[in-house]
Amino acid sequence: MRFEKEFDIDREGKAIRLFCEKFKATYTKLGDNDIDFCVKRDNSICYVEVKGRNRNLNNAYPLPLAARKMVKLVDKGHQSIVIWDCYDVIIYGNTKDLVSKGLMGGRKPRVGAANDKEYMLYFEEQDGLFYIYK
Repeated sequence: MRFEKEFDIDREGKAIRLFCEKFKATYTKLGDNDIDFCVKRDNSICYVEVKGRNRNLNNAYPLPLAARKMVKLVDKGHQSIVIWDCYDVIIYGNTKDLVSKGLMGGRKPRVGAANDKEYMLYFEEQDGLFYIYK
């Protein structure tokens, strides 16, 4: 069962457009059970996962990411980026440069949801994370 609402999809689109605008890149939305986007710039590609973060930068940390998403990103065999879309900024980092702590976590379980409680990675503020202000 998918829980993503139209608002979430719109928000994800705004974040990837802002990211691609900064780096003069283009993007393609990937399938429902894949990473969110393939981003192309010149002759290089990278894969990007966008996570909504319902907070401002001043209280955004630690940044959560499901460990299964990190595995999917790394398994692509290309550069991979995670973007956390906060209210006032997007925070992004190259997965190879990030350090995280893993714990069981997630959200309050919902009926029909398979991944609400899962192994999560949490990223504290660090040198490998960058900001694009909205």
